[in-house]
Amino acid sequence: MTSLPGADAFHYAGHGPNAGVGVLLSHGFTGSPVSLAAWARHLADQGYAVSLPLLPGHGTTWQELARTPWQRWYGEYEQAYYSLRERTGTVVSAGLSMGGALALRLAAKQPVAGVVVVNPGLTIGDPRARYSGLLKYVLRSVPAIGNDIRLEGQDEGAYPRTPVAAVQQLGRLFRDTTASLPEVTAPVLAFRSRVDAIVPESSMDVLRAGLVNADLEVVPLENSYHVATMDHDAPLIFEQSQSFIQRVSTGVRS
Repeated sequence: MTSLPGADAFHYAGHGPNAGVGVLLSHGFTGSPVSLAAWARHLADQGYAVSLPLLPGHGTTWQELARTPWQRWYGEYEQAYYSLRERTGTVVSAGLSMGGALALRLAAKQPVAGVVVVNPGLTIGDPRARYSGLLKYVLRSVPAIGNDIRLEGQDEGAYPRTPVAAVQQLGRLFRDTTASLPEVTAPVLAFRSRVDAIVPESSMDVLRAGLVNADLEVVPLENSYHVATMDHDAPLIFEQSQSFIQRVSTGVRS
């Protein structure tokens, strides 16, 4: 059970000719499946098997997130991968923001047909983050980073505060994922907003430099902020990711 409305995980078994392809989605840091719900439903409507887990420490309270190491976030995502692969044989990993880092790390550790990331996080723009290991003892939380959305009336279900202890864990995840990028061999499709107040452009620089063994396609988003999956460009993300998934999964289904 979660205490935040609409923050439940989403799972769909798939139907028709696309049921043999699984798509594993991940929401971002301090967020919830709300941010990717429309994307998940779109892919499910196309017949894909879809899994969108609620990451540990999310969907409840920021205090719980402060007690959650990054390995539990990845562990939940990887476990969902195993369950999905057992049912489909072919999996594409995908995610928003921090969820993009999880999707990339999974692609470095497990066989996937492709990776789709939306404003993927690999670096933290706030210079205070490097001192989060010390700051967490004197400053428990900082203002929220959620709802960076250009389209009015949207709410991604993020926490009202950001726990500093979890920022330290986020930095560790990003460093671990960055080191793993050369191990990624599956093609990567990245959507990048022109204006993003949460993830700095240095994350894209790291992604480009690290993917030395994988093809990378970057699609600019002209009319969206960070949570682009709930913004004006969401239909573009849904349509182009679907085409990408169809293309990379063709011929590799078991």
